[in-house]
Amino acid sequence: MSRTEQFKHFSVTTTDGVVLRGDVGGMLGAPAVILMHGGGQTRFSWSGAMKALVDAGYYVINYDARGHGDSDWSKTGDYSLPFRALDLKTVIAELVPSGVPVAYVGASLGGATSMWALTEGERPAAVILVDIVPNPDPVGVQKIRDFMQANPNGFANYDEAADAIAAYNPNRPRYSDHRGLDKNLRLRDDGRYYWHWDPLILGRKLDDDVGEFKTTVDGLKKVQDVPILLVRGLNSDVVNEQGITELKSAMPNLELYDVEGAGHMVAGDRNDAFNQGVLSFLTRVLPVKPQ
Repeated sequence: MSRTEQFKHFSVTTTDGVVLRGDVGGMLGAPAVILMHGGGQTRFSWSGAMKALVDAGYYVINYDARGHGDSDWSKTGDYSLPFRALDLKTVIAELVPSGVPVAYVGASLGGATSMWALTEGERPAAVILVDIVPNPDPVGVQKIRDFMQANPNGFANYDEAADAIAAYNPNRPRYSDHRGLDKNLRLRDDGRYYWHWDPLILGRKLDDDVGEFKTTVDGLKKVQDVPILLVRGLNSDVVNEQGITELKSAMPNLELYDVEGAGHMVAGDRNDAFNQGVLSFLTRVLPVKPQ
């Protein structure tokens, strides 16, 4: 049996009672990698990356953020970065043995969660930010919000959902296999399919979201010793040169890995290239010791 056939489901309960659910794979005691998806996504956006990391010998934890996928929705509608960072801390405390080094890999909202955790005193062995910086381009962020808000009444079938994704990301081949959509849609009692995340996630104003990201800059200046990689999709409209410059001013040791032909959804657009860059960085800064 291969390592990737040994994924196990888990659930942990956060400090405010939200149950987070996800998958874990690899050998307990090996360097741990925590995968955090972007807003509106689920843990299944990391399917290819998780397999590659486990096959490389890492212990990998891949969970649905609060309000997404199989995890609970917050009863109080609290989806702020401080709460998400506390969720991350809970996942690590429950699933990673004491003394085991940990790397954060966060895409978009997951990357913002990683940065916030750093500002609150967490010291992972490495951080990989996937197409996110403390000062993301508001135009790109608004485009994501518009997509998430575009179909409040859901979809009549999978084809309608696939059309919506293709319109948002025309550079990626249109979904032809509905099994991938199964992970992101839920059939409700009205017979229509809806994205499986809590609409209250978008209850905050865009300025509040972007402003919360910006407040991480000063805090990041205190953790300049943490190895950090920014994976950028060269077609991204979320990460621009100004944002990269600002992040590098806070963390001068920042490394940059550009992925051609990828937009904001880097791992989904160019999974092989993404995996190559992530593994190259991790095997250098957080190598797996021979068993």
